[in-house]
Amino acid sequence: MAPYFETVKSFADVPLTEQGVATEPFLEASDGLLQMFDLLGSGSVFGFVQSDIKGNIAGVRHRYEAEPDKSATLEELVLSESAEPEKHATPSLTRLVRGLMFTCRALQNMQRDSQSELNICFKRSYDEVLRHHHNFVIRSVVSVALHAVPRRTDFYARISQGGAHDKLDAELARWLEGLDRIVDRLRTFLAEGGHGKV
Repeated sequence: MAPYFETVKSFADVPLTEQGVATEPFLEASDGLLQMFDLLGSGSVFGFVQSDIKGNIAGVRHRYEAEPDKSATLEELVLSESAEPEKHATPSLTRLVRGLMFTCRALQNMQRDSQSELNICFKRSYDEVLRHHHNFVIRSVVSVALHAVPRRTDFYARISQGGAHDKLDAELARWLEGLDRIVDRLRTFLAEGGHGKV
C-alpha cells in the first residue's frame, strides 16, 4: 500500500483565488483527512473528531451539490446561503474549520516538539481550539479519549505505511502549511462577515 500522503489530495494543492477557497478540492482534501483518522483507529479522540468532521463535510457537500453554480468557492457558498432563512452549510463549514484547525494545530505541535508524545500535542491543541466550545461532560470524555491517542512512533508507522519518515515529515509539513493557510483564511472570512466563530 502506498504511503498516506501519496494517495490523498493535499490541502497544499487546494486552489486559493481572489474569489476564495475552491470548494470541490477542499472537500476532497477533507475526505483525505478522514482516511488518515481511519489509519489511526477510531477508538480514541480521533473517533470523536472524525465523526464530527464527517458530518460537517456532508453538510457543506450537500449545499455544493444542490447549488454548484453558487458554490464554486466556500466563500461564495456561504454568501449565497446567507440570504436564506435556514442555513445548514454555513454552520457545518464553521464546525468543519474548527475540527480542521484542531487537527492542524495538534500535528504542528507534533512537528515542532519532537520530544512530546502525540497525546500531549493533541491536548495542547484541544485546550487552544475546542475546549471552550464544550461543556464539562464533553471535556471529560475528551480527556479520557486523549489517553488512547497512538504513540508518536505508532503514528509515523501507520501514516508512512512503510515509506521513509523524512519524506513523510516533508509531505506532512507541506500538507499542514496548506491547511493552516486555508483555516486562517476561512476563520477570518467567517468572523468578519458575521457568519460564524471558529
